[in-house]
Amino acid sequence: MTTLGPRFKEALAFTADTHQDQLRKGPDEIPYIAHLMAVASIVLSDGGSEDEAIAALLHDAIEDHGGEPMAEEIGKRFGVAVADIVRECSDSVTDDPAHKPDWYDRKRAYLEHLRTASGSAVKVSLADKVDNARAIIRDLESRGDELWGRFNVSQPVDQVRYYRSLARRFEEREAGSRRSRQLTDLVERMRVLAEVSEEDAAAAL
Repeated sequence: MTTLGPRFKEALAFTADTHQDQLRKGPDEIPYIAHLMAVASIVLSDGGSEDEAIAALLHDAIEDHGGEPMAEEIGKRFGVAVADIVRECSDSVTDDPAHKPDWYDRKRAYLEHLRTASGSAVKVSLADKVDNARAIIRDLESRGDELWGRFNVSQPVDQVRYYRSLARRFEEREAGSRRSRQLTDLVERMRVLAEVSEEDAAAAL
């Protein structure tokens, strides 16, 4: 059983402060921390350690709030192991999130990175993608295609291809795991709702 101590409580407060003005993409104005807590919950449900749960809370902090300086701050507060997991879960470490590299380049590089990422990073990243896929499906069911306009790349086929590729990569790393199967099932539901053909979904990103 994982025991959560003062570091986890501090991480919750730090996460709330870091993302206090951030909302999830979409019209419902859901505080972004709801996603971060959901990812930590999935990690803990899958037997994750305290370091992995803290990294789950902070998995977007480097990418969205300061790049390498934020990574160093996380390392000082919560330990190098946590900072390393968060780095591995980030597809960009630029100090300015408004100037990230091209979306396709980032996603292709991240898919390749997952081949050799640490087990802890795979656990946190898989939890992140499961929660994201759930949110996409929920919004597709309630709002339809209007949701795609909130993404940097608004073509549903590209999003479905990316998630299909992620699901395959996690199946390679977590062969037969309940969580990787869940993501595969969610991506198939996403594909159907987005009306992307099997052939188009299977194409390379």
